[in-house]
Amino acid sequence: MGTHYITDDCITCGSCVPVCPVAAISEGDPIYVIDKDICIECGACDEVCPVDAIKWQGA
Repeated sequence: MGTHYITDDCITCGSCVPVCPVAAISEGDPIYVIDKDICIECGACDEVCPVDAIKWQGA
């Protein structure tokens, strides 16, 4: 199993937060973070990120 993660390219716009169906994304310091224990790997956040800062790392 892999995981989604947010890179340093994040501009903290917050567009990913409302699309996450399980509330796995939260505001971190200094960028947003994805809780890998909650994330269901649906990819909804990937589609809305305006700077392509959300990546997938396969296991």
